[in-house]
Amino acid sequence: MSRDGHIWRPGGCHCGAVRFEAALPARVKAQACNCSICAMTGFISAILPESRFRLIQGADRLTTYTFNTGVAKHTFCRVCGVKSFYRPRSNPDGWSVNLHCLDPAEDLAIEIEPFDGQNWEAHAAGLAHLSKESA
Repeated sequence: MSRDGHIWRPGGCHCGAVRFEAALPARVKAQACNCSICAMTGFISAILPESRFRLIQGADRLTTYTFNTGVAKHTFCRVCGVKSFYRPRSNPDGWSVNLHCLDPAEDLAIEIEPFDGQNWEAHAAGLAHLSKESA
């Protein structure tokens, strides 16, 4: 457990080459984004500060995809193609973790809210606070 009450939760890609940990509260608010890439991949996003994310293994198995402005760094496992986490355009100082890629945990409650990523420019500011330490 981290000093602020968050629990370090493990996760990874499908083949297991990439493993990470994310410090999350017992109740997580996540976003189901309808932008072009999130909608196609089914990414359920939990945005967190840099200090609450750590890559445990597989840095050498990652590849990065960018599009449009090139600010977001969509990181994938080169072996299985799963995007477990990425550096979001809305929060370049933090990480977005795909909650589908966390190891199962019965003590984690997830609240999923829609996010209108198709109209990203109008809504992205609503996510900026999520990568701050007080979020």
